[in-house]
Amino acid sequence: MAEGETESPGPKKRGPYISSVTSRSVNLMIRGVVLFFIGVFLALVLNLLQIQRNVTLFPPDVIASIFSSAWWVPPCCGTASAVIGLLYPCIDRHLGDPHKFKREWSSVMRCVAVFVGINHASAKVDFDNNIQLSLTLAALSIGLWWTFDRSRSGFGLGVGIAFLATLVTQLLVYNGVYQYTSPDFLYVRSWLPCIFFAGGITMGNIGRQLAMYECKVTAEKSHQE
Repeated sequence: MAEGETESPGPKKRGPYISSVTSRSVNLMIRGVVLFFIGVFLALVLNLLQIQRNVTLFPPDVIASIFSSAWWVPPCCGTASAVIGLLYPCIDRHLGDPHKFKREWSSVMRCVAVFVGINHASAKVDFDNNIQLSLTLAALSIGLWWTFDRSRSGFGLGVGIAFLATLVTQLLVYNGVYQYTSPDFLYVRSWLPCIFFAGGITMGNIGRQLAMYECKVTAEKSHQE
């Protein structure tokens, strides 16, 4: 190259900070979408089971979509699943104690299977009274947390999710959106918080696994650069 000749400027690269922020935003959006559709799918399957066993009853004018489910149930469950799945790894990072117990997809799939089994038991297994059913599901839900989570943050978030979700359900039933057969806990069934707790733990594990996969991909890209 002759003296005084300058090299033509190539395409400008984004700074490392901007690139990192953009990458995190895209990954966050992708994880949220994946969690949303997982929540929608589980809501359709589990709600179909509850309706078939006449555990939940929707008024005829609200039933409007596939699987005889009210149209708003799957989107609401999908949104809640996305929030929960993104919240768990976020709390782990803020606490500085990343969750490392049984971090593989096979464990996550087993956790989902156990959650579906707990929900199936709530609709199909016949007990002498609701107290026995509630205690059994409570033991199964805590067993799910102990087997697949064991973190204090996971347990605390699960309890908080169960409380808030049960409160929202009480309000919906009170306003006549739908109803539970044989309610024994104000307007709902006493075992409902156990289902919400187990669902929170399950979606939290899925969210944590997706976040760990994202970290691996990001680390590999940084290493290649």
